[in-house]
Amino acid sequence: MSDSSRDTAAGAGWGETEPGTYRQLMPARVEKISWLDPRMLWAARNGVLASWFGDPTGRTRGRWVAQREAAGVPADKVIRRTDPDRFSFMVIGDTGEGDDPQYAVVPGFLRVSQDTSFTVLASDVIYPVGGTDDYGTKFFRPYRDYPAPVYAIPGNHDWYEDLGGFMRVFCDDAPPLPAEPAPRPLTRSWLRSLLWHRPPAHDGQRLAEARKLRSAAGQQAVQPGPYWAIDAGPVRIIGIDTGLLGTLDAQQGAWLREVSQGPRPKILVTGSPLYVDGEHHPCPIEGGGTVDDIVRAPEHHYVAAIGGDIHNYQRYPVRLADGRTLQYVVSGGGGAFMHATHTIPRVRVAGVTEREFRCYPLRGDSLAFYSRLYGRRLRLRRFFALTEAEAQAVVAERLGIPPTRAPGPEVRVTRRIRWIAGLLGTGSRPDRRKRFRLPVRKIYTQLFSPSSATYSPPFFKCFLRLDVTPESVRLRCHAATGNLAQELSPPVEDEVTIPLI
Repeated sequence: MSDSSRDTAAGAGWGETEPGTYRQLMPARVEKISWLDPRMLWAARNGVLASWFGDPTGRTRGRWVAQREAAGVPADKVIRRTDPDRFSFMVIGDTGEGDDPQYAVVPGFLRVSQDTSFTVLASDVIYPVGGTDDYGTKFFRPYRDYPAPVYAIPGNHDWYEDLGGFMRVFCDDAPPLPAEPAPRPLTRSWLRSLLWHRPPAHDGQRLAEARKLRSAAGQQAVQPGPYWAIDAGPVRIIGIDTGLLGTLDAQQGAWLREVSQGPRPKILVTGSPLYVDGEHHPCPIEGGGTVDDIVRAPEHHYVAAIGGDIHNYQRYPVRLADGRTLQYVVSGGGGAFMHATHTIPRVRVAGVTEREFRCYPLRGDSLAFYSRLYGRRLRLRRFFALTEAEAQAVVAERLGIPPTRAPGPEVRVTRRIRWIAGLLGTGSRPDRRKRFRLPVRKIYTQLFSPSSATYSPPFFKCFLRLDVTPESVRLRCHAATGNLAQELSPPVEDEVTIPLI
């Protein structure tokens, strides 16, 4: 097993490294997404419109579900597989930008996923707006050599064209929904409909050709809708659709309560993580209650909740009042631009502290990555860029923790290093957060992070492999940097064994 980022800087992908082979998998022409491009932001406007004028996701989802049930899909939406009691599957989240970071994940993913029974895509299969014709280069091509089925739950970007592309690809080529009557003029719904982004009339013309890339019998999978349950071996895996704004409609909430019954151990996969960036986001359900209420209930026997949407890896082992430990995981590092981890303050949430918390990339690597990125963009490389050693040292100082990676030569943290770390939103101890009123971290997240796509390693991407037995689930987070060393032997950045008994 190769070194991980917790072992050495080389294991993180820094230094003189040999590029990986992933570019050989890519198409000749690649669309490069920039979230500072006004055209891209305008195309992805539906999330903002939903927050301003009301979220139509629940109603639209209900229409999709009704259409699928009319076509004969069972109301319980359970996929009953014949996997043995010992089997493995993959989880990979927020994949579909179709550029270097997504394809850089593929060689290591194919190595680690050998002998797995299926893969689950957790959130945001296709960027920027879930268009049907984007599936060729952002789904079918990168995963054409993965021999097993792929199931998916949609993220907010898959909803930006009302989920049409997602339903065609994953749900038995579901036909478009019939048009609804126009809303009453001068209402919020009317204003929303005037501005709402819809798919172009020609969307989907290249889908039949794209399907040929994953046409083998063993690769085929049909799921009952945007949310589902999979009974595989001794576990039930439940995937929920959190739509545009990270919530559940009442119909899906009732279904979730129903399929969560029974003694079978369960793993939740969700488009919106329940613990992330040191905070708890329980995910409200229309009509009352939260997803986390259901997950925590002892009679439901959940052992883990894995969420996408945030483009990195985080793990929070939360010990409940009844003595159980639930593993709350963020796994959104499958291909989209990297969300920073250095902005995460010192963790102290639900009894989880820095001692138990895990993240990838390490905060110091995240800070070094972003300082170099913006050093290039601002043409201030010599002043702005921090070495990985400098970044690790200032993160340890600000959070009051030991360096995560074994330190090399001692680094003196200068005023320049502290200033750059503060400008880039580096987290701090909770007591310091109270003293400083300027919401640096929020400004950073909204202003800096959306423009963070890069096209040279290290990318700090990741994916999960879960090995299931009747007694336990072993969850491992593997890294993908875009360098050959990590392609040939994807490092394990985190590992936990979750008991089922």
